[in-house]
Amino acid sequence: MKKAIRQAKIEQLINKFEISTQDELMEKLNSIQIVATQATISRDIREMQIVKQQGATGKVRYVIYKSGNETEKQHLFRAIHDTVIKVEQVQFLNIVHTLPSYANLLAAIIDDLSIEDISGTLAGHDTIVLVSKDAITAKSINKLIVDNADSNLLDM
Repeated sequence: MKKAIRQAKIEQLINKFEISTQDELMEKLNSIQIVATQATISRDIREMQIVKQQGATGKVRYVIYKSGNETEKQHLFRAIHDTVIKVEQVQFLNIVHTLPSYANLLAAIIDDLSIEDISGTLAGHDTIVLVSKDAITAKSINKLIVDNADSNLLDM
């Protein structure tokens, strides 16, 4: 199966069904006679910029991250404003707490921007660890997040 065809089917499936795990996605693909390994599905998810987000029913589901007409930085600033509830610098790390189910989305936006002061991200359900080269660059990232966060949401 060609990658483009498989990825088009993946997009159709995640738009049609509330799929929240790679296993569920593999089952749906198998049901339409598309066989792919977990590693292939994982690569497709990364390449297609598929992230988890809370759906209309409250269940976490896969969605394709799209920035629309905003610049990528504007999208980052809006995402920080709308989702960050706490940020704490610990030496060369920033621990960012988000509203439930938004950590993966925010981390994906940060990863896509390839911000020089961020060496890597690690995201869970509602927490992101941002790794910087040193405490000074971590401080500048902390300031960027605090400056763009909604003061009504931010728990300092």
